[in-house]
Amino acid sequence: MSRTTRRARGTARRLTTHVFLIAFGLLMIYPLLWMVSSSFKPNEYIFSQPGLWPVEFTLDNYVDGWTGLNGNFATFFLNSFVVAGLSIVGNLFACSLAAYAFARLRFRFKPMWFAIMLATIMLPAHVVLIPQYILFSNLGWVNTFLPLVIPKFLATDAFFIFLLVQFIRGLPRELDDAAKIDGNGFFGIFWRVILPLTTPALATTAIFTFIWTWNDFLTPLIYLTDPDSYTVPLALRAFQDAESESAWGSLFAMSTLSLIPIFGFFLVAQKYLVRGVATTGLK
Repeated sequence: MSRTTRRARGTARRLTTHVFLIAFGLLMIYPLLWMVSSSFKPNEYIFSQPGLWPVEFTLDNYVDGWTGLNGNFATFFLNSFVVAGLSIVGNLFACSLAAYAFARLRFRFKPMWFAIMLATIMLPAHVVLIPQYILFSNLGWVNTFLPLVIPKFLATDAFFIFLLVQFIRGLPRELDDAAKIDGNGFFGIFWRVILPLTTPALATTAIFTFIWTWNDFLTPLIYLTDPDSYTVPLALRAFQDAESESAWGSLFAMSTLSLIPIFGFFLVAQKYLVRGVATTGLK
């Protein structure tokens, strides 16, 4: 077989692979494109015109959706930003401290506590829903943001603790010894040495916390009863009505807007996400 023939076959194989991957990618992203396209169609054309390009273009869905639920949809975005922001702060603060203790400090029954922490990752969240609700109800926290935020400050997300432990264990212990010689205690080593070096893992924690909290539907559904305190996923459900006509256009329009913060946050911090995942071995 001549070199020209082999080169032609290699080019054809790569071309076929790229065409297949592009076609598969378009198939996977089609529902998202259909939702964005439907947000610009009048309600009566959403399901009668399956094509992506709107025959009749309108922005009424965005206007009606933004002002249709008890005033302004900005309230629900603000609620989601408050919950997601406090959750990020809580996870970064509590999980980094817990991870530093497991990775660097010595204390009694440390292997047992670490095993218990890992076991909580495998525990289905639905198992503790009722005990948690009873606890928060007795504390008078129902219909507030406290049940959504306070657990984050208590290092309840074991996945992030494990991620940070893996990262801190990869840092040289000589850095700790050097900091001790300079007069730093345990907290000084954590604050001045460990924390700055764990930026990629902390960024990964922040990104996943934001995405999971922003998209969380079940927890706000359980604890938030006042419509003024709804987060975005709960507000989107209000556009659907099982007995009368659902506002599909407004639902798709606000769903499209709700994706913008996630994409923006991911685009800004994606390089830290890749670095954090690579250096902690979570591939």
